[in-house]
Amino acid sequence: MQDLSRYGFGTRAVHGGTEPEPVTGAIMTPVFQTSTYVQPAPAAAKLHEYSRTGNPTRDALQAAIAGLEGARFGLSFASGMAAVDTALRLLDQGAHVVAGDDLYGGTYRLFTKVFARHGFEFTFVDPSDDAALRAALRPDTRMLWLETPTNPLLRIVDIARAAAAARERTGGRALVVVDNTFATPALQNPLGLGAHLVLHSTTKYINGHSDVVGGALVTDDPDLHARLAFLQNAVGGVPGPWDCFLTLRGLKTLHLRMERHCDNAEAVAAMLAAHPQVARVHYPGLPGHPNHAVAALQMKRPGGMISFELKGGVEAGRSVCTRTRLFALAESLGGVESLIEHPATMTHASVAPEVRRAAGLADGLVRISVGIEDRADLIGDLEQALAG
Repeated sequence: MQDLSRYGFGTRAVHGGTEPEPVTGAIMTPVFQTSTYVQPAPAAAKLHEYSRTGNPTRDALQAAIAGLEGARFGLSFASGMAAVDTALRLLDQGAHVVAGDDLYGGTYRLFTKVFARHGFEFTFVDPSDDAALRAALRPDTRMLWLETPTNPLLRIVDIARAAAAARERTGGRALVVVDNTFATPALQNPLGLGAHLVLHSTTKYINGHSDVVGGALVTDDPDLHARLAFLQNAVGGVPGPWDCFLTLRGLKTLHLRMERHCDNAEAVAAMLAAHPQVARVHYPGLPGHPNHAVAALQMKRPGGMISFELKGGVEAGRSVCTRTRLFALAESLGGVESLIEHPATMTHASVAPEVRRAAGLADGLVRISVGIEDRADLIGDLEQALAG
């Protein structure tokens, strides 16, 4: 497979991980819909022996995602949560983990309802607050888990500073993991900023068409890759070849879609910020965002996700979610179509109300995933919904 590292992001998105199929010349990686592979002699497989361990369609997807993150190694999983679970299994029982307090509800649930039962200790903190983060890190901390932008408050964590703090406070013994789902490799590359491991819910922007559930882990460390590959095979939370094929197809237009997502989101955020019914907008592209300067340095553009609070509080927020016509009321994000949701009762319902509120997640918060439709139509849809 040719080295694409010298090419631009769009070229790597189109060509990464794929080569013409050698038998037929097919330009797109085929769907290798097989569970096992004939071997010419015992324990002498040509490439793979069993599709839980490896599959050519999955190989192509893994290589493509790794290439976009500027990494050597990528691993695909059946869901984003399967990738989260695998990353946590790198740690020994009883490990201390520092994580953001504004965290995807499914990740928070896995940490507190599953791994905490097995002796893991979690400290949740605002990772955009340098002093609070340093105070939470201990010599025995073995993982720092970051989302940036965070879900759903769109806080921005300075990855380089957080990684440096983790190295200093733990003597370099803590793994720094960054969930890059919201930004995607098109906008942000955490490995170059000090992260050891990057996670994606490929369900979202990487696939981009709301028809696949998947996850990925990416690293540049061969030892870390070997440990993760062992867990991928041993635990078995792997994607099927059709899911890999669809995700790989979606990945080829990531750069084009992200430009449109960002264009639209910037316009929508500006409209919301000026609207008389809106109390607060969380979007790192707005100059008033508390982490705007960090986002401008760390990200190529501010992304397609926005959350906002209405002056009418929780009932106003819930009501707006039911009045949109183009923004579909649904969980998930990152598809070509625009979505709207109420985190407190949907994506973050697994987080206790007092925990959500302490982290700044208001009960009336509304989160939108801005799609690639015509921006005038999206703005008009939100304006009519806000008008009641």
